[in-house]
Amino acid sequence: MPEGVEIYVVQPGDTVDGIAGRFGVNVWTIIEDNQIIFPYALAVGQALFIDLGTRVPRGTLRVSGYAYPFISEWVLRQTLPYLSELPIFSYGFTPEGELVPPQLPEDWMIYMAKEYGTEPILTLTPFDEQGIFSTYLISQVVNNQVAIDTLIGNLISVMYQKGYVGVDIDFEYILAEDRDAFTEFVRQVAEQMRANGFHTSIALAPKTSRDQRGLLYEGKDYRALGEIVDHALLMTYEWGYTYGPPLAVAPINQVRRVVEYAVTEIPPEKLDLGIPNYGYDWPLPYERGVTMATTIGNVQAVQIAIAQGVEIQYDEIAQSPFFTYETEGIRHEVWFEDVRSIQQKFELIREFGLGGCGYWQIMRWWRANWRLLYKNFYVEK
Repeated sequence: MPEGVEIYVVQPGDTVDGIAGRFGVNVWTIIEDNQIIFPYALAVGQALFIDLGTRVPRGTLRVSGYAYPFISEWVLRQTLPYLSELPIFSYGFTPEGELVPPQLPEDWMIYMAKEYGTEPILTLTPFDEQGIFSTYLISQVVNNQVAIDTLIGNLISVMYQKGYVGVDIDFEYILAEDRDAFTEFVRQVAEQMRANGFHTSIALAPKTSRDQRGLLYEGKDYRALGEIVDHALLMTYEWGYTYGPPLAVAPINQVRRVVEYAVTEIPPEKLDLGIPNYGYDWPLPYERGVTMATTIGNVQAVQIAIAQGVEIQYDEIAQSPFFTYETEGIRHEVWFEDVRSIQQKFELIREFGLGGCGYWQIMRWWRANWRLLYKNFYVEK
């Protein structure tokens, strides 16, 4: 736990005023930092960030947060002081290498990022017309040198024109037979970016071994890609996901396994730990192929627990909060992140000497997370 911070878990009978008095802090600071809404009710088991006033950060951290161009201007302005990079989601491309811009203009985000000393990053994704990662599109481009040259040329042109300072390659579901071609594609992108004064990062599926089977993993060579790029994001989230059974989104025991493997392939200072800024609410019973969870914010999850009058539990193995409730005759199970689970991730970053962290995504404002980050690290600008 960083100096000057207390994480307090709400007990039966607690009030905000009582907690403020116990720690000798201003009640409105607790309310603001934890986004507690009027009439300032609390959930038993809720974890509160308590700022005791002092700050002695123990290291410098690279921090990125993905955002769509439809992000609230207010949310972005609140978040940028905590970010060193702003990956804007996203540019697509055609099989011929022509760029497909975001559906909404992103120029305002680039200007605002630079206002706060944050580097705007062009995120490149192989989405098809339905917005789904396309193995076909990836294969068509990485195996076609003409398309590669066209795509790189277009990327550099847009980056100069718009004011981007780097590119983030977020390709998922790469075929195993395209692994080496994809690596060569990334090498050519990175070389051309460096030649023009830009940098390159990549998003990596959360592998736990070099030869891990599965479409998410087989197309990415951690070691080769780690040698090429300037830094890499480990997508350490989505164990619990929309169509899967109720689980912690980023259980620390599983996240640790990914980090333990990744540092054997990539220098730790090049690695960023992925952190989810969301949770899921599953209707029960879960039925595979039928049940679909609703994505919720971490602040919203607590508000649901308060509204339903249920206690928030904490899984000690996953180091993640959860609870169940019933409404309109349907049981629900909710898993999300709180300051306890986030602090565990910060400790993992420190333990392995990772260079940074990256949030998917920053569309929802979660003040306690950013205050905790500030207490733990200096943000590398």
